Amino acid sequence: MNDLFVMNMKRKILFVCLAFLALLQGWAQHTWQAGPVNLELIQRGNSEFPSGFSAFSLKNRFIWCGSAIQAEEDGKYYLFYSAMKSGPKYPRFIDAWLLGSMIGVAVSDSPYGGYKDIGIVYNKDGYRPDSCSWDAQSVHNPHIKRYNGKYYLYYCATVDPGGNAHVKGKLSRRDRLQQNQKLGVLCFNSIKELLEGKFSCNEQPLLAPRTRVKPDNVLEPSPEGTVTKPDNLILVNPAVVYHPLKKKYYLYFKGNVYDPTWRGVHGVAIADAPEGPFIVQDDYVFEFETGDNQKLNAEDPFVWYHRKDNCFYAVFKDFTGGFTKGKPGLAIMYAEDGIHWELPEHSLFMNKEIILKNGERLEVDRLERPQLLLDENDEPIVLYSACSITPLNMKQDGSSFNIQIPILRNK
Repeated sequence: MNDLFVMNMKRKILFVCLAFLALLQGWAQHTWQAGPVNLELIQRGNSEFPSGFSAFSLKNRFIWCGSAIQAEEDGKYYLFYSAMKSGPKYPRFIDAWLLGSMIGVAVSDSPYGGYKDIGIVYNKDGYRPDSCSWDAQSVHNPHIKRYNGKYYLYYCATVDPGGNAHVKGKLSRRDRLQQNQKLGVLCFNSIKELLEGKFSCNEQPLLAPRTRVKPDNVLEPSPEGTVTKPDNLILVNPAVVYHPLKKKYYLYFKGNVYDPTWRGVHGVAIADAPEGPFIVQDDYVFEFETGDNQKLNAEDPFVWYHRKDNCFYAVFKDFTGGFTKGKPGLAIMYAEDGIHWELPEHSLFMNKEIILKNGERLEVDRLERPQLLLDENDEPIVLYSACSITPLNMKQDGSSFNIQIPILRNK
């Protein structure tokens, strides 16, 4: 009797272990592929400009970022984007996003493209020097979510603290703006109300860095000996997801550390409500090392929870190909708890290329700030990404755009 009981228990334990291993294997083997896009390119000067259903661009504007949502009130799709005025009298892209980025919104009947501009909804004065609030000078990285019937537009922003700010070393105005980036959120009941200016925002940032550690040339430095936290110096790239098991909201972000050279790091803050208050955790997330103990550099995570797979996924920019185990592109990782992340066997989410309708594969210089639109089963159906065909930083011509790429899950 005892032997039979022990045998049955062993079988049950073996079954549970095999089921758990199968679940892990399922996480590791899920892959997605990009579909073709409706895109044509027009050569003007040294740049290629987009035309076609799958690209959103504006004349005399750099377009960057891009986060979309289907509105409950009218069923249409709304794309929130970053825009910077472009042209000979305006800054180069490398400076423009810090000196005067604005957030706008466009609308379409389809999630796959055809977006028509509605206009700028936040920081409408762009480059004009403004210090009236913590987010007065530049707003960037829009990330739109809806929880409990209300919209939440997360973003990063900055303001120039001025030449009299406490600085160790020397900083230009651009550097002061770069080191003063924090996170905020706009809350509104409907897209219509947002367009009417009926939204709420906090007088103080949603999140601000707890540590400001850098060897030199640093704004408001922390005391000597301060231990660096993941929210060091800056806070950018917000990504928010609801944890259905813990009933908490997780806000992922990027900070900067210098150990001894610059490296982007990521952390997470947790709250009971989408508007906060968020409590920053001391854990570093998305941290992986190379074979020679060098930490890999990532950026722009988009995170979601997949209810069927019972895990979190994150898609992000891989600078070097260390995450994808190949070329630089978009990589994917997963986590059961949203804190401890693993790379799957197939960690490449998407190459840094666009597939055209004729099957041609077009390599691009930049494919960044990936944002996904999910269906009712938590499956990605469209990738929205900032894109530039050729190197962008030194240009003033507004040749960047948002590309909408269909996504299919491989079986």
